[in-house]
Amino acid sequence: MKFFDEAKIEVVAGDGGNGAATFRREKFIPFGGPDGGDGGRGGSIYAVADRNINTLIDYRYTRHFRAQRGENGRGADCYGKGGDDMDLRVPVGTIITDANTGEVIADLARDGQRELIARGGKGGLGNLHFKSSTNRAPRQKTPGEEGQYRELKMELKVLADVGLLGLPNAGKSTFIRAVSAAKPKVADYPFTTLHPNLGVVRVDDNRSFVIADIPGLIEGAAEGAGLGHRFLKHLQRTGLLLHLVDMAPFDENADPVRDAHAIVEELRKYDESLYNKPRWLVINKMDLVPEEERAERVAELVKGYGAVDKYFVISGISGDGCKPLVYAIMEHLESLPRNNEDSEADVDEKADLE
Repeated sequence: MKFFDEAKIEVVAGDGGNGAATFRREKFIPFGGPDGGDGGRGGSIYAVADRNINTLIDYRYTRHFRAQRGENGRGADCYGKGGDDMDLRVPVGTIITDANTGEVIADLARDGQRELIARGGKGGLGNLHFKSSTNRAPRQKTPGEEGQYRELKMELKVLADVGLLGLPNAGKSTFIRAVSAAKPKVADYPFTTLHPNLGVVRVDDNRSFVIADIPGLIEGAAEGAGLGHRFLKHLQRTGLLLHLVDMAPFDENADPVRDAHAIVEELRKYDESLYNKPRWLVINKMDLVPEEERAERVAELVKGYGAVDKYFVISGISGDGCKPLVYAIMEHLESLPRNNEDSEADVDEKADLE
Protein backbone atom coordinates (compact mmCIF):
# COMPACT_ATOMS: atom_id res chain seq x y z
CA MET A 1 0.00 0.00 0.00
CA LYS A 2 1.33 3.45 -0.95
CA PHE A 3 1.86 6.03 1.78
CA PHE A 4 -0.43 9.03 1.35
CA ASP A 5 -0.15 11.76 3.97
CA GLU A 6 -2.25 14.48 2.32
CA ALA A 7 -5.75 14.61 0.86
CA LYS A 8 -8.37 17.19 -0.07
CA ILE A 9 -12.04 16.34 0.35
CA GLU A 10 -15.47 17.96 0.24
CA VAL A 11 -18.01 17.25 2.96
CA VAL A 12 -21.70 18.13 2.94
CA ALA A 13 -23.74 17.59 6.09
CA GLY A 14 -27.37 16.56 5.70
CA ASP A 15 -30.10 19.16 5.25
CA GLY A 16 -32.80 19.37 7.89
CA GLY A 17 -36.25 18.09 7.00
CA ASN A 18 -39.08 20.55 6.31
CA GLY A 19 -41.80 21.20 8.85
CA ALA A 20 -45.38 20.18 8.00
CA ALA A 21 -48.52 22.33 7.93
CA THR A 22 -51.40 19.91 8.55
CA PHE A 23 -54.61 19.88 10.62
CA ARG A 24 -56.26 17.25 12.74
CA ARG A 25 -59.10 15.54 10.90
CA GLU A 26 -61.27 13.14 12.87
CA LYS A 27 -64.93 12.22 12.85
CA PHE A 28 -67.06 14.49 15.02
CA ILE A 29 -64.12 16.89 15.49
CA PRO A 30 -64.59 19.54 12.78
CA PHE A 31 -61.96 21.94 14.13
CA GLY A 32 -59.15 19.73 15.35
CA GLY A 33 -56.44 22.35 15.11
CA PRO A 34 -52.88 22.20 13.77
CA ASP A 35 -50.87 18.99 14.12
CA GLY A 36 -47.92 19.41 11.71
CA GLY A 37 -44.69 17.92 13.07
CA ASP A 38 -41.13 19.21 12.79
CA GLY A 39 -38.60 18.00 10.27
CA GLY A 40 -35.73 15.81 11.43
CA ARG A 41 -32.21 17.21 11.74
CA GLY A 42 -29.68 16.46 9.04
CA GLY A 43 -26.83 14.06 9.68
CA SER A 44 -23.50 15.55 10.77
CA ILE A 45 -20.06 14.43 9.64
CA TYR A 46 -17.34 13.52 12.15
CA ALA A 47 -13.67 12.61 11.85
CA VAL A 48 -12.55 9.71 14.05
CA ALA A 49 -8.92 8.82 14.80
CA ASP A 50 -8.24 5.11 14.31
CA ARG A 51 -4.87 3.60 15.21
CA ASN A 52 -5.51 0.71 12.79
CA ILE A 53 -5.17 3.10 9.84
CA ASN A 54 -1.78 4.51 8.85
CA THR A 55 -2.41 6.32 5.56
CA LEU A 56 -4.95 8.66 3.95
CA ILE A 57 -5.25 6.53 0.82
CA ASP A 58 -9.00 6.05 1.43
CA TYR A 59 -9.46 9.75 0.62
CA ARG A 60 -7.20 9.78 -2.41
CA TYR A 61 -9.90 8.83 -4.89
CA THR A 62 -13.16 9.20 -2.92
CA ARG A 63 -13.28 12.89 -2.17
CA HIS A 64 -16.95 13.82 -1.79
CA PHE A 65 -18.91 12.83 1.31
CA ARG A 66 -22.56 13.66 1.99
CA ALA A 67 -24.50 12.84 5.14
CA GLN A 68 -28.13 11.75 5.17
CA ARG A 69 -30.91 14.32 4.98
CA GLY A 70 -33.51 14.59 7.74
CA GLU A 71 -37.06 13.43 6.99
CA ASN A 72 -39.88 15.92 6.57
CA GLY A 73 -42.44 16.33 9.32
CA ARG A 74 -45.89 14.78 8.94
CA GLY A 75 -49.37 15.18 10.30
CA ALA A 76 -50.71 13.77 13.58
CA ASP A 77 -47.80 15.40 15.43
CA CYS A 78 -45.31 13.10 13.67
CA TYR A 79 -41.79 14.45 13.66
CA GLY A 80 -39.38 13.51 10.86
CA LYS A 81 -36.54 11.09 11.56
CA GLY A 82 -33.08 12.61 11.90
CA GLY A 83 -30.44 11.76 9.32
CA ASP A 84 -27.69 9.31 10.30
CA ASP A 85 -24.33 10.82 11.19
CA MET A 86 -21.28 9.88 9.12
CA ASP A 87 -17.88 8.95 10.58
CA LEU A 88 -14.71 9.41 8.51
CA ARG A 89 -11.93 7.26 9.96
CA VAL A 90 -8.42 8.72 9.69
CA PRO A 91 -4.98 7.83 11.08
CA VAL A 92 -3.99 9.07 14.51
CA GLY A 93 -2.03 12.29 14.02
CA THR A 94 -4.23 13.72 11.26
CA ILE A 95 -4.84 17.47 11.19
CA ILE A 96 -7.92 18.70 9.33
CA THR A 97 -8.02 22.31 8.15
CA ASP A 98 -10.40 24.44 6.10
CA ALA A 99 -8.94 24.47 2.58
CA ASN A 100 -10.08 28.07 2.00
CA THR A 101 -9.24 29.80 5.29
CA GLY A 102 -6.54 27.56 6.76
CA GLU A 103 -8.47 27.30 10.04
CA VAL A 104 -7.70 24.12 11.99
CA ILE A 105 -10.94 22.17 12.32
CA ALA A 106 -9.60 19.11 14.19
CA ASP A 107 -6.28 17.79 15.45
CA LEU A 108 -6.76 14.06 16.01
CA ALA A 109 -3.87 13.09 18.26
CA ARG A 110 -5.52 10.29 20.30
CA ASP A 111 -6.98 6.97 19.22
CA GLY A 112 -10.78 7.12 19.29
CA GLN A 113 -10.91 10.92 19.31
CA ARG A 114 -14.04 12.12 17.47
CA GLU A 115 -14.40 15.66 16.18
CA LEU A 116 -17.24 17.40 14.34
CA ILE A 117 -16.18 18.66 10.90
CA ALA A 118 -19.57 19.49 9.29
CA ARG A 119 -22.78 20.15 11.23
CA GLY A 120 -26.15 18.92 9.97
CA GLY A 121 -28.97 21.39 9.43
CA LYS A 122 -31.77 21.82 11.96
CA GLY A 123 -35.20 20.51 11.07
CA GLY A 124 -37.93 22.99 10.12
CA LEU A 125 -40.84 23.77 12.44
CA GLY A 126 -44.34 22.44 11.82
CA ASN A 127 -47.45 24.61 12.16
CA LEU A 128 -48.02 23.14 15.61
CA HIS A 129 -45.50 25.68 16.94
CA PHE A 130 -47.36 28.69 15.52
CA LYS A 131 -50.69 28.06 17.29
CA SER A 132 -51.83 30.85 19.56
CA SER A 133 -55.04 32.29 20.99
CA THR A 134 -55.29 34.66 18.05
CA ASN A 135 -54.02 32.29 15.36
CA ARG A 136 -55.86 29.03 15.86
CA ALA A 137 -55.39 27.68 12.34
CA PRO A 138 -51.78 28.60 11.44
CA ARG A 139 -50.55 27.62 8.05
CA GLN A 140 -46.98 28.69 8.69
CA LYS A 141 -44.15 26.22 8.57
CA THR A 142 -40.40 26.58 8.12
CA PRO A 143 -38.03 24.69 5.83
CA GLY A 144 -35.11 22.75 7.19
CA GLU A 145 -31.70 24.39 7.37
CA GLU A 146 -29.06 23.44 4.85
CA GLY A 147 -26.26 21.20 6.05
CA GLN A 148 -22.79 22.69 6.36
CA TYR A 149 -20.57 22.45 3.28
CA ARG A 150 -16.81 22.49 3.63
CA GLU A 151 -13.71 21.97 1.54
CA LEU A 152 -11.16 20.36 3.81
CA LYS A 153 -7.49 19.50 3.70
CA MET A 154 -6.27 16.43 5.59
CA GLU A 155 -2.64 16.25 6.59
CA LEU A 156 -1.06 13.34 8.46
CA LYS A 157 1.76 14.07 10.88
CA VAL A 158 3.00 10.83 12.38
CA LEU A 159 3.22 10.57 16.16
CA ALA A 160 6.80 9.85 17.14
CA ASP A 161 9.00 10.79 20.07
CA VAL A 162 12.27 10.98 18.12
CA GLY A 163 12.97 12.00 14.52
CA LEU A 164 15.99 11.17 12.35
CA LEU A 165 17.65 13.76 10.10
CA GLY A 166 20.44 13.37 7.60
CA LEU A 167 21.56 13.19 4.01
CA PRO A 168 20.57 10.22 1.85
CA ASN A 169 22.71 7.20 2.80
CA ALA A 170 23.61 8.66 6.20
CA GLY A 171 22.56 5.35 7.76
CA LYS A 172 19.18 6.36 9.21
CA SER A 173 17.39 3.19 8.10
CA THR A 174 20.26 1.02 9.31
CA PHE A 175 20.13 2.76 12.69
CA ILE A 176 16.38 2.26 13.10
CA ARG A 177 16.80 -1.42 12.19
CA ALA A 178 19.55 -1.72 14.81
CA VAL A 179 17.53 -0.27 17.71
CA SER A 180 13.97 -1.40 16.91
CA ALA A 181 11.97 -4.18 15.29
CA ALA A 182 11.25 -2.03 12.21
CA LYS A 183 12.78 -3.30 8.97
CA PRO A 184 12.95 -0.43 6.47
CA LYS A 185 14.68 -0.99 3.14
CA VAL A 186 18.48 -0.63 3.23
CA ALA A 187 20.67 -0.45 0.12
CA ASP A 188 23.97 1.03 -1.09
CA TYR A 189 22.34 3.82 -3.12
CA PRO A 190 20.61 7.05 -2.04
CA PHE A 191 16.87 7.59 -1.50
CA THR A 192 16.09 4.01 -0.52
CA THR A 193 13.60 5.46 1.99
CA LEU A 194 10.61 6.87 0.11
CA HIS A 195 8.15 7.37 2.97
CA PRO A 196 8.35 7.67 6.78
CA ASN A 197 9.10 4.52 8.78
CA LEU A 198 8.20 4.14 12.45
CA GLY A 199 9.85 1.83 14.94
CA VAL A 200 9.33 1.20 18.65
CA VAL A 201 12.56 1.15 20.64
CA ARG A 202 12.08 -1.07 23.68
CA VAL A 203 14.49 0.04 26.43
CA ASP A 204 13.14 -2.41 29.01
CA ASP A 205 9.82 -4.04 29.88
CA ASN A 206 8.08 -0.81 30.86
CA ARG A 207 9.98 1.85 28.91
CA SER A 208 9.90 2.48 25.19
CA PHE A 209 9.69 5.26 22.63
CA VAL A 210 8.75 5.67 18.96
CA ILE A 211 11.36 6.75 16.42
CA ALA A 212 10.61 8.09 12.91
CA ASP A 213 12.84 7.79 9.86
CA ILE A 214 12.07 10.09 6.91
CA PRO A 215 13.63 10.27 3.44
CA GLY A 216 17.04 11.93 3.39
CA LEU A 217 17.35 15.69 2.95
CA ILE A 218 19.52 17.36 0.34
CA GLU A 219 20.62 20.94 -0.09
CA GLY A 220 17.73 22.99 -1.46
CA ALA A 221 15.10 20.79 0.19
CA ALA A 222 13.24 23.81 1.58
CA GLU A 223 12.74 24.98 -2.02
CA GLY A 224 11.44 21.57 -3.08
CA ALA A 225 14.55 19.61 -4.06
CA GLY A 226 14.51 15.89 -3.31
CA LEU A 227 11.92 14.06 -1.23
CA GLY A 228 12.71 14.93 2.38
CA HIS A 229 11.03 18.35 2.47
CA ARG A 230 7.63 16.69 1.92
CA PHE A 231 8.07 14.66 5.09
CA LEU A 232 9.67 17.18 7.45
CA LYS A 233 6.20 17.88 8.85
CA HIS A 234 6.26 14.38 10.36
CA LEU A 235 9.02 15.55 12.74
CA GLN A 236 7.02 18.48 14.12
CA ARG A 237 5.45 16.44 16.93
CA THR A 238 8.72 14.89 18.08
CA GLY A 239 10.50 15.81 21.30
CA LEU A 240 14.03 15.21 20.00
CA LEU A 241 15.87 15.21 16.67
CA LEU A 242 18.89 13.02 15.90
CA HIS A 243 21.12 14.39 13.16
CA LEU A 244 23.02 11.47 11.65
CA VAL A 245 26.25 12.31 9.85
CA ASP A 246 28.05 9.81 7.60
CA MET A 247 31.76 9.70 8.46
CA ALA A 248 32.58 7.47 5.46
CA PRO A 249 30.69 8.90 2.46
CA PHE A 250 31.01 7.35 -1.01
CA ASP A 251 32.24 10.65 -2.44
CA GLU A 252 35.83 11.19 -1.35
CA ASN A 253 35.43 14.95 -1.87
CA ALA A 254 32.44 15.17 0.46
CA ASP A 255 32.86 17.37 3.52
CA PRO A 256 30.82 16.06 6.52
CA VAL A 257 30.94 19.45 8.26
CA ARG A 258 29.65 21.35 5.23
CA ASP A 259 26.96 18.73 4.57
CA ALA A 260 25.83 18.84 8.20
CA HIS A 261 25.54 22.62 8.10
CA ALA A 262 23.50 22.36 4.88
CA ILE A 263 20.97 20.07 6.59
CA VAL A 264 20.67 22.40 9.60
CA GLU A 265 20.11 25.36 7.29
CA GLU A 266 17.35 23.51 5.41
CA LEU A 267 15.70 22.78 8.75
CA ARG A 268 15.79 26.46 9.67
CA LYS A 269 14.32 27.52 6.30
CA TYR A 270 11.49 25.01 6.59
CA ASP A 271 10.29 25.75 10.13
CA GLU A 272 11.92 27.84 12.85
CA SER A 273 10.21 25.86 15.63
CA LEU A 274 11.54 22.60 14.16
CA TYR A 275 15.01 24.15 13.95
CA ASN A 276 14.81 25.09 17.65
CA LYS A 277 13.91 21.58 18.84
CA PRO A 278 16.55 19.71 20.89
CA ARG A 279 18.95 18.22 18.35
CA TRP A 280 21.73 15.71 19.01
CA LEU A 281 24.60 14.95 16.68
CA VAL A 282 25.03 11.23 15.90
CA ILE A 283 28.29 10.40 14.15
CA ASN A 284 27.66 7.21 12.20
CA LYS A 285 29.65 4.57 10.28
CA MET A 286 32.72 4.88 12.51
CA ASP A 287 33.54 1.23 11.80
CA LEU A 288 34.60 2.33 8.30
CA VAL A 289 37.07 4.92 9.61
CA PRO A 290 40.63 3.77 10.43
CA GLU A 291 40.94 3.44 14.19
CA GLU A 292 43.92 5.78 14.44
CA GLU A 293 41.97 8.57 12.70
CA ARG A 294 38.71 8.30 14.62
CA ALA A 295 39.39 10.62 17.55
CA GLU A 296 40.80 13.37 15.34
CA ARG A 297 37.96 13.23 12.81
CA VAL A 298 35.29 13.21 15.53
CA ALA A 299 36.86 16.22 17.23
CA GLU A 300 37.06 18.03 13.89
CA LEU A 301 33.39 17.35 13.10
CA VAL A 302 32.10 18.37 16.54
CA LYS A 303 34.11 21.61 16.44
CA GLY A 304 32.95 22.42 12.92
CA TYR A 305 29.33 21.56 13.64
CA GLY A 306 29.11 24.24 16.30
CA ALA A 307 26.67 24.40 19.21
CA VAL A 308 25.17 20.98 19.88
CA ASP A 309 23.38 19.65 22.96
CA LYS A 310 25.05 16.22 22.87
CA TYR A 311 26.93 14.04 20.42
CA PHE A 312 27.33 10.27 20.11
CA VAL A 313 29.64 8.08 18.06
CA ILE A 314 28.03 4.91 16.71
CA SER A 315 28.06 2.27 14.03
CA GLY A 316 24.56 1.39 12.91
CA ILE A 317 25.57 -1.77 11.06
CA SER A 318 27.42 -3.30 14.03
CA GLY A 319 25.37 -1.67 16.80
CA ASP A 320 28.44 -0.15 18.51
CA GLY A 321 27.44 2.86 20.60
CA CYS A 322 23.71 2.42 19.96
CA LYS A 323 22.81 1.20 23.44
CA PRO A 324 24.18 4.24 25.33
CA LEU A 325 22.41 6.48 22.81
CA VAL A 326 19.08 4.68 23.34
CA TYR A 327 19.32 5.03 27.12
CA ALA A 328 20.21 8.73 26.83
CA ILE A 329 17.20 9.30 24.56
CA MET A 330 14.90 7.55 27.02
CA GLU A 331 16.16 9.69 29.91
CA HIS A 332 15.67 12.84 27.87
CA LEU A 333 12.11 11.93 26.88
CA GLU A 334 11.21 11.04 30.46
CA SER A 335 12.37 14.49 31.54
CA LEU A 336 9.83 16.15 29.23
CA PRO A 337 6.47 16.96 30.91
CA ARG A 338 4.39 15.25 28.22
CA ASN A 339 6.35 12.01 28.52
CA ASN A 340 6.27 11.57 32.28
CA GLU A 341 3.46 9.09 31.93
CA ASP A 342 2.24 7.25 28.83
CA SER A 343 -1.50 7.16 28.29
CA GLU A 344 -3.20 3.82 27.74
CA ALA A 345 -3.78 4.75 24.09
CA ASP A 346 -0.07 5.52 23.56
CA VAL A 347 0.91 2.16 25.03
CA ASP A 348 -1.56 0.39 22.72
CA GLU A 349 -0.19 2.27 19.69
CA LYS A 350 3.36 1.25 20.49
CA ALA A 351 2.28 -2.35 20.92
CA ASP A 352 0.63 -2.25 17.49
CA LEU A 353 3.84 -0.91 15.89
CA GLU A 354 5.83 -3.78 17.38
